[in-house]
Amino acid sequence: MLTAQQKKKENIAEYILYMWHVESIIRANNCDMDLIRRNVLPSYSSGDQRLNEEIEDWWDNLCIMLKHENKQLTGHLQVLINTVNDVNNLHLRLLHSDRFIPYHMKFQALVPILKELETKTLPKPSNDIELMLSALYNSFMLRLKKMEISRETEQALKEFASFMALLSKYYKDDQNGDLELEDKETL
Repeated sequence: MLTAQQKKKENIAEYILYMWHVESIIRANNCDMDLIRRNVLPSYSSGDQRLNEEIEDWWDNLCIMLKHENKQLTGHLQVLINTVNDVNNLHLRLLHSDRFIPYHMKFQALVPILKELETKTLPKPSNDIELMLSALYNSFMLRLKKMEISRETEQALKEFASFMALLSKYYKDDQNGDLELEDKETL
């Protein structure tokens, strides 16, 4: 809970990836709060009873949401889908702004990699931002399973991570009201 809150403020891409991991942890525990209390929550335990209760409630609410949305086995919570869409909307606005030509050029350099990856990805992601995030998350899962990742894939992942870090910075700026997409008109 605390990690998610911090990541959401500081780096939206890391927040999304963290929350996808939380979904996986919940699924690994069969969306069962008794299992989560036993297997997960001890690692979050603090000396503050009120905080421990808030953390437990947070995990419980996520379990309820997964069940309510029928996503106990696959898929992402609607709130996370909406967040990815918000990030993608900013991405599209940045691409259409004359003030962010270097951003546009950095993205254009990724397009061939994204097009190739898109042909290999099922289910098909709804946008390029989701595709990059999915690639980063899936590589994390492969590393957890100690599976090998090719040098070419590693390079693509580094480029995706770099791009998502830049987009996350712009997202944070936008959330804080510090991002100007268009030049101010002079009178």
